[in-house]
Amino acid sequence: MAGEQMTFGTLLRELRLAASLTIEGLAETSGVSVRGIGDLERGRRAAPQRRTVAALADGLGLAEAERERLLAAARTGRATGYSPAGVRSFPRGIDDFIGRQHEIKQLTDLARRTAAGSGGDDPQSPAGPTVVVISGPPGAGKTTLALQAAQEMADAFPDGQLLVDLRGMADDPPGPAELVLGVLKALQVADRDLARVGPGGHPELYRQVLADHRCLLVLDNARDETQVRPLLPSAGTGLVLVTSRRMLTGLDSVRRLPLGELDPHEATALLTGLVGADRAGAHPAAVAEVAERCGHLPLALRVAGNWLATRTGWSVRQLADRLAHEDRRLNVLAAGDVHVSAAFELSYQQLTPAAARLFRRLALVPGADTSPAAAAQLVGQDVFDAEDTLEELVETGLLGANGTRYRLHDLLRLYARARLTAEESAADADAARAALHTWLLETATVAGRWYEPDYGAPPPEWRGTVDLSSADLARAWLQAEGANWLAAYRAAAAAGDHTTVVEVAEALHWFSDQWIFWGHWTDIFDTAARSAQALGDPLVEATQLNYHAWALTVIEGRHHDSLDRSARALAAAERAGDLNQRAWAHDYQSIAYRRLEDFDRSLENTLRAAELFEAGGDLNGALQARFGVGTLLVETERPNEALASFADTFAFVDKVGEGVAPHIARFAVIQMHAASSKAHQLLGDWDAAVGHVRTALELGRDNPGVTSWMLNLLGHVLMGAGRPEPAREAFRSCVAMGPEADPAKVADAREQLALLDAAPSAPPSEDSSP
Repeated sequence: MAGEQMTFGTLLRELRLAASLTIEGLAETSGVSVRGIGDLERGRRAAPQRRTVAALADGLGLAEAERERLLAAARTGRATGYSPAGVRSFPRGIDDFIGRQHEIKQLTDLARRTAAGSGGDDPQSPAGPTVVVISGPPGAGKTTLALQAAQEMADAFPDGQLLVDLRGMADDPPGPAELVLGVLKALQVADRDLARVGPGGHPELYRQVLADHRCLLVLDNARDETQVRPLLPSAGTGLVLVTSRRMLTGLDSVRRLPLGELDPHEATALLTGLVGADRAGAHPAAVAEVAERCGHLPLALRVAGNWLATRTGWSVRQLADRLAHEDRRLNVLAAGDVHVSAAFELSYQQLTPAAARLFRRLALVPGADTSPAAAAQLVGQDVFDAEDTLEELVETGLLGANGTRYRLHDLLRLYARARLTAEESAADADAARAALHTWLLETATVAGRWYEPDYGAPPPEWRGTVDLSSADLARAWLQAEGANWLAAYRAAAAAGDHTTVVEVAEALHWFSDQWIFWGHWTDIFDTAARSAQALGDPLVEATQLNYHAWALTVIEGRHHDSLDRSARALAAAERAGDLNQRAWAHDYQSIAYRRLEDFDRSLENTLRAAELFEAGGDLNGALQARFGVGTLLVETERPNEALASFADTFAFVDKVGEGVAPHIARFAVIQMHAASSKAHQLLGDWDAAVGHVRTALELGRDNPGVTSWMLNLLGHVLMGAGRPEPAREAFRSCVAMGPEADPAKVADAREQLALLDAAPSAPPSEDSSP
């Protein structure tokens, strides 16, 4: 309007449009953040600093007269009195808020207790203000949750509900003095009172006002503890919600509410609400795919949902297909001026150089999570320094932590990959990846050898960066880093590093019994067999073919394929002139034939294996062959002979002592107890049958695959013994096993429970424990 002074924000927008620049374009030319420019144009920041105005003028390429006009508008904004920096009456929540019900309940319950004069969980705790820090990664919905919770608990704070935007991601966020003054003005403290105490008295007046009023204060988007600490009241019955990407670990006496992604059901419900039930219902699988490819992150879900809502000609399936391409997923997740990657960028720009470097290189980790020792390999730090750097990333909300494991959100991983490509050379990235892979495979080899009969503990000269001082620690490391060392193993095979492939597979052979239903052993030993063939060593080829034959029949039930591999292993072993690998080939053929119920051929191969093991002096193999004979006797329903055979084999284990590796002996003993149970079942001696399974179960408690097998077997034996209730408990325990359990046994246990539920109830048995 003529005669009126144009505000700084209005003028800035006019000049930007005249220069044909987007907000993003001006941010790039000026160095001022996208959010900072947006806040200025919307009037949320009335008085920018002179250096910010100068940077904007440079970015706009202004002539001297226009530059002076922009500076004058900024000076006018500062001279017209205080405009509360982001402080306003509390807004309402969003209409389509979905999920976070547990968190909402936590906050509303806390508000009720705080308003009643007891901020703690203990009703006897002293009255006082309550502070909750809501932290989480960019896009987790921290502000949205705070607004929704505030809407639901506003009645508990009649003296006011205020939102203070701390602008923590801005280039020049407001300081405590400015924010304190803004809250006092918003609470309608008279100017004469402000003038009476002067700036130095504002903090005390702030504390007094909040102590005298029951207020809900939301300190949104906090930068750090220094900015927040002076704003926390020390008395009264108010509630303060602080939202921040950082964890604000330095704040004392606060409650913490960390946020992550939504669960899959909440994520699909949010998308459905945004795009409409009809469109979502036409492609429910696509809705779930979009939610998954958004990483169930609220910001990404809203961007995807709003994008679809404004493009009614697009199906959900089309967007799901576009998001399937990882390299362009972040570019697709943009709606209007809202970009998911821009939210990540704000946090990334605040990292120290060391943290930014590690963040980028975490994109090279092939698995879902990693450890400090692995991260150290990516950047050449020692483990303790790497752990400190990881914790910096956790503190800033860019990295999740679960115990000693660290995980990038899927979308943050894509962003880290993009920054790695943009900021580091391909050679540097390849070198970091190679360092990680080398360490993973070397450590896997040393850890696996704990279970190899001729090795055991790491050699004295080994200087590893993880503790492998026991077999249990070695197993824990191999399982925790499984996805990572498996990817490194595959990369070695693809690169033609056949010697390393065979060495790693050989080291993990006996360990595979400890993690039998992991799901990758068939692939591992198939890969090793191919590498062994490429090396041209018939003994190595026979060995790896035998391992592959074992995995095919024992893990996957592909018995005919297993017979093919063991036949090839036998031929290679004969070329190499090796008795033990010939014996193992016959042993694996015996197992496959036994499972095909070709008992004559199975017995023939078992006896041949026993002869060769004895001739070759392989006690571990001799134990397997002896056990195999007893098992065959059970399968052919000769229980008394089987029990006699097992008695001899138990005595053999005692006799050879440490001549057989302890874990190999224990696994064989477990299997012999299970087979002995079947022999006693054939004889009708149900108490003995149950006793053998219970013994096997106790011996195998540390092996989930064995435990699930034994619990399933125990359930069946108890059913045969006429004890349905303890059988039910055994099947339930089997079903409750984790992902490392035998999936076939878990599925069977579910079927047995369904049959038990459908059967007429019987009186309880005295034996009620599984």
